[in-house]
Order: sequence, then C-alpha cells, then structure tokens
Amino acid sequence: MNHYETVFILNPVLSETQVKETVAKFEEFLASKGAQMVSKEDWGLKKLAYEIQHKKSGFYHLFEFKAPGDALINLETEFRRDERVMRFLTVALDKDAIAWAERRREKLKTKKA
Repeated sequence: MNHYETVFILNPVLSETQVKETVAKFEEFLASKGAQMVSKEDWGLKKLAYEIQHKKSGFYHLFEFKAPGDALINLETEFRRDERVMRFLTVALDKDAIAWAERRREKLKTKKA
C-alpha cells in the first residue's frame, strides 16, 4: 500500500451539510476500496488564486491515506464525476514527506491544545 495525500476543492455554493455529505462520500469510497485514512483536515472556505468555474472561493479538504494503486484511479474518477468538486490534486508521499506530514500534524495538535 502506498501513502497518498489528496487536496480537493468543493463548490462554495454548497451548504454545510452538503459539504459534510460530500466529504463523507469520499471517505466511505476510500474505505470501500481498502484504503486506510491516516488524517483528514477541513481547511474551510478559502479564496482561490484564480477563478474556477466563475467562482472566487471554495471549501478546501485534505485527506492523507494509505491505499493500493487501483483505489487511487477509482478515487480520481469519482472526483471527476462529482460536479461538487471543482479541483483535486493527489500526490504520492515518500518517507521524507510522510515525516513532514507527521510533524505538521503534531504541530497542529499542540496549537489546538
């Protein structure tokens, strides 16, 4: 199983419940494909650097997960099919990126406490 990180941007016209439903849908999809969720973050509504589909903002979400390679192909297909998703980016993490992500999560935990 490979380690991946996906950031996706949801349409800003969605209600809070629609955003939660969409995020839950993708979480369940990953679980059904045998993926393990390492971390997930809701970055909230942020301004975009440039307009996407005539929108100037979007709801950002980050998933960090371990999954087999074929699950990733299916996940990206689901992102493309869902009209609520404006953009997504998935990267494979190497050992240095995994260590950095762990340090970043620990830093966030200490900030919240």
